[in-house]
Amino acid sequence: MSSSTEFSKSTWALILGASSGFGAATALELARRGMNIIGVHFDRAVTMPNVERLMSDIKSTGSKTLFFNINASDAAKRAETIDAVKKEFAPVPDSTIRVLLHSLAFGTLKPYIGKKSQDAVSQAQMEMTLDVMANSLVYWTQAIVHDGLMKQGGRIFAMTSSGGHSVLPNYGAVSAAKAALESHIRQLAMELGHRGITANSVLAGVTNTPALQKIPGAVSMLNIARAKNPQMRTTTPEDVARAIALLSRDDASFISGNVIGVDAGEDIVSYIGQKNAVELE
Repeated sequence: MSSSTEFSKSTWALILGASSGFGAATALELARRGMNIIGVHFDRAVTMPNVERLMSDIKSTGSKTLFFNINASDAAKRAETIDAVKKEFAPVPDSTIRVLLHSLAFGTLKPYIGKKSQDAVSQAQMEMTLDVMANSLVYWTQAIVHDGLMKQGGRIFAMTSSGGHSVLPNYGAVSAAKAALESHIRQLAMELGHRGITANSVLAGVTNTPALQKIPGAVSMLNIARAKNPQMRTTTPEDVARAIALLSRDDASFISGNVIGVDAGEDIVSYIGQKNAVELE
């Protein structure tokens, strides 16, 4: 945990999916390092206490918060949010969004081919999954860049997973979204390079987040990941948050267009040795 102020008080982070998991951990870590936080989340009443607790934790660091409980893929809500951000920035002309993190996890977990046609992912579900978990990154980036809210030194991050290059039961639509997300990041890295803005995908190891718990077989995935991982533990949201904070510094200005693993090497390990396999028994 860092308590040092590394970033100017005129810098902000825009976190899409800020209320839990990687988004919440990154919001708090960047706040500890001096950034103000714009949080976009989609929560019902039952989970709002978690959001309120996060906002309180961020404010306790001395950073400002500006949170919006909206559907991040809704164009009208996105425009309203951008307008509110511009009003917040107006009194401080050098205000800027230093970091944009896309950590939206809302998709359909269904097979492509079901026992019955109604068991399979539908066209609407496929399009919704790709829109929320991939294409929305492009639209939010367009909005903040075109309106001058992100300037030279900006950092764009998108949370991907091993599902972007591998397959799991019922994960097809989400896997396609992750692959598309990585492609969008590469395109943004190329198009924004001359502006001094970088874009990278962050590939976390298997992490026990609310999003993971929705995947069938989550417990087994965590056990296998722990046994595969060279450091013999699973990834935490805080691991990812610290990596993003590191990559947000000026020193990382030439790192762009990559898929950066934050998993201690878990994704490259394909064989579980006998000693490690004991944990699965």
